[in-house]
Amino acid sequence: MHIPDGYLSPSTCAVGYVGMLPIWAIAVKKVKKSLNTRLIPLMVMGAAFSFVIMMFNVPIPGGTTAHAVGGGILAVILGPWAASICISIALAIQALLFGDGGIFTYGFNCFNMAVVIPFVTWFIYQRMAGKTEVTSSKRWIWGAIGSYIGINAAALCNGTELGLQPLLFHTAQGVPLYCPYPIQVAVPAMLLAHAFMAGPVEAIVTGLVTRYFQATNPSVIADQIAARVEPVKMRLNRMWWAIIGLILLVPLGLLAPGGAFGEDSVEDIKKAFHFVPKGMAALAGHLHALLQDYGVPNSRFSADAPDLFHQSIGYYAAAVVGIAIVGGLTYLVSRLVAAREDGGRGNS
Repeated sequence: MHIPDGYLSPSTCAVGYVGMLPIWAIAVKKVKKSLNTRLIPLMVMGAAFSFVIMMFNVPIPGGTTAHAVGGGILAVILGPWAASICISIALAIQALLFGDGGIFTYGFNCFNMAVVIPFVTWFIYQRMAGKTEVTSSKRWIWGAIGSYIGINAAALCNGTELGLQPLLFHTAQGVPLYCPYPIQVAVPAMLLAHAFMAGPVEAIVTGLVTRYFQATNPSVIADQIAARVEPVKMRLNRMWWAIIGLILLVPLGLLAPGGAFGEDSVEDIKKAFHFVPKGMAALAGHLHALLQDYGVPNSRFSADAPDLFHQSIGYYAAAVVGIAIVGGLTYLVSRLVAAREDGGRGNS
């Protein structure tokens, strides 16, 4: 679901940024009202969880892959505005450090994954389970259903954004300048991948984690932090152990054959279409990330690719570095927002 640079025209990318700027501003304003020092660890944990869960690629029939995002569970635990901030930070580090998603396309990647998923999940969850008891089974069930619909809504947006490019931007002869996949290909490909594979994974993750918080700390589900700090810290430590467990399992994400639809490299596009769109060639591949492809520099399916052991080492390193940076940046942003809010209260 990460759109690389070159797939969207510059004007389309500009629309993505212009659309996201007010959303980020509102998100900061909304989070200020509820943010305190006890909520900050939850935001750090949420951003780290979203980053690592996106490293688990799920194989799709036909040779492609997809992945969960974690936007559903973050919406249930933190609310949609805080979830949007956490996922935006994770996506920024993925793009800048690992080359997963483009810099120019960052606005639309955030819209799809940091807005559509958490807000669709939250709307369905609140409408269907908002008045039930905190420990009601309806909460984890509707959280799971909402996240399934949310990630598929994001897939629909992603496929539409890609599929409109050949219609809007092409040469006089009709040759696409950017994404070459027509909308009748892009939308079904994205929806099928997420409806049958990534969507169920997103739903299972949301349901299980929601149920965990219902059992161990229901006040978090009720948009509150427990009155006593120590139990909260203890239970969050358990969640950090769960994230560490996910890190240990991240090489499983290397086993899925093929790459994600709409994330092909310029070389892959050339093989598939026997040409590279001019606009794509001009935008793609000029910004090389420090740990491109999560520390696996060559295609893991080519003859000269590193063996699985060395790929796993690179993936482990990427996971640890990425979580450290995502978590640290989320902590700094959260502390900054909390400090500004405390300052505002002091002056009022």
